[in-house]
Amino acid sequence: MRKAKPKKREILPDPKFNDVMVTKFVNNLMLDGKKSTAYGIFYEALEKVEERLAKGGVEASGLETWRKALNNVMPALEVRSRRVGGATFQVPTEVRPTRKVGLGMKWLINYARSRSEKSMVDRLAAEIIAASKNEGAAVKKKDDTHRMAEANKAFSHFRF
Repeated sequence: MRKAKPKKREILPDPKFNDVMVTKFVNNLMLDGKKSTAYGIFYEALEKVEERLAKGGVEASGLETWRKALNNVMPALEVRSRRVGGATFQVPTEVRPTRKVGLGMKWLINYARSRSEKSMVDRLAAEIIAASKNEGAAVKKKDDTHRMAEANKAFSHFRF
């Protein structure tokens, strides 16, 4: 490497729950630099999650449900392309902890955006509830990633 690695920026915890993970999630959720809008969407989605779970007879906080959903979406393995002698192999590798969290957040947000509910609050709440029950598109993406890594286990000796 020619240059030194850039130092990690410190992320401040969010105002409501005092949690750094929430801030990271909101930063991923944010569009066009509108952080207060992103916070509003996230907090309303958590309230909606609590509301819907209470209707179903389950007593759980929105933040805990979100954490559970995020843990269900985070991948443990992924495949990376590795070129060996003119052939490209999909080599399964373990995912670094920071990347694991980042991928989980991005998948949760992207699949929430692609849902068909009316507002982003509804979409995000529905995706969080689905992911906390090990259902939904984000969990399917994780399962597909794991399946791909499992299928290419034969090439794991090419790991770098």
